Amino acid sequence: MSSPLADMIRPSKIEDMVGQHHLLDKGRALRNILDSGNIPNLIFYGPSGVGKTTLAEIIAKNTNRRFCKLNGTNASISDIKEIVASLDTFQSPNGVVLYLDEIQYFNKKQQQSLLEYIENGSITLIASTTENPYFYVYNAILSRSTVFEFKSVQAEDIEIAVKRAYKLYEEHLKEEIDVEENAVKWISSGCGGDVRKAINTVELSVLSTRIADSKRTITLECVKELTQKSAMKYDREGDEHYDILSAFQKSMRGSDPDAALHYLARLLEAGDMPSACRRLLVCACEDVGLAYPMIIPIVKAAVDSALMVGLPEARIPLADAVVLVCNSPKSNSAHIAYDIAAEDLRQGNSGSIPRTLQNKHFDGEDNNNKGQFYKYPHDYPNRWVDQQYLPDVLKNKKYYIHGENKNEQAAKEYWDKIKGKK
Repeated sequence: MSSPLADMIRPSKIEDMVGQHHLLDKGRALRNILDSGNIPNLIFYGPSGVGKTTLAEIIAKNTNRRFCKLNGTNASISDIKEIVASLDTFQSPNGVVLYLDEIQYFNKKQQQSLLEYIENGSITLIASTTENPYFYVYNAILSRSTVFEFKSVQAEDIEIAVKRAYKLYEEHLKEEIDVEENAVKWISSGCGGDVRKAINTVELSVLSTRIADSKRTITLECVKELTQKSAMKYDREGDEHYDILSAFQKSMRGSDPDAALHYLARLLEAGDMPSACRRLLVCACEDVGLAYPMIIPIVKAAVDSALMVGLPEARIPLADAVVLVCNSPKSNSAHIAYDIAAEDLRQGNSGSIPRTLQNKHFDGEDNNNKGQFYKYPHDYPNRWVDQQYLPDVLKNKKYYIHGENKNEQAAKEYWDKIKGKK
């Protein structure tokens, strides 16, 4: 085949698309819009290989408009001007559907150059992006468009496309292709929800299999070899990176060791050990904290060990640390107290440091009550004495509240007794 199989098998109607049931099933919002024939400006947001380009081409075909496709990585304003020049000509009598792939790579000026034409309807923009459009797309474009999120395609839906691809290859090669059922399932589940990746695996499996007994037999062993780590979808610069890190920390905070180990594996298998280590250290301090203070040096030691031995052995101390964080009691009392104190500063609530705490031991002639009057706690019973530490404007402010865990409650009981509160 001269063209990639993924392009040759691309559906020409919505009914043949796989996945995206939340958008394309009858009665869904996007499907209703498409069936109405009045196509607004659209932004398709989601991972690669899930049908964004396919749907854009189907829309252009069904609206009887000229279909133009640009890629934000290499297109320029001159490309846009060329499309604009074709408007109201025999080339584009009904207007243009412009599919702008990877719009996040278009700068503000390039995006602004489209505004006039999408405003008056001569260009219908269908943009796609793998990144969050609310971070990367110019607000004026967003306000004139409707955003729809595409999701990774489920394995059972991908199976349909995989079987269709093998059938097409059979017809093209005029050869019998015998595919083990487990091989189809492996491809479908091992592509990380990316239909294009699954179809490319089909193509490679056919090309890498010799004819024997007048047919090609695609085995499970063959596709396993071709799909090594193919489900790893990870971009250290993109949303997927932050989604995994967020899920990793939230799973530890939620005391779910199974989920936390899953996300740790995704990070380490992608080679991103520094991010895993950083989140582990943060979680030990932020989410376990004073409920089990010794976890901080323990996790630090595990991280140091991991960085020293490197991958793949680093997975061992890091897995130990992750499970320990998950199984530990949780308290965010200290960092919550800090955040409240910091907010006071941002609001201008600070005041002068009390004279008793200042780092000077003399007074000017304008001070009639000379002396620092600092009370040294170690000179008093139980190493504590009642004196003011906060500035006058915050004298009675309470930031820290003891957590309900055993460790902090024990500290509270001790200090309540020492300070005469019980």
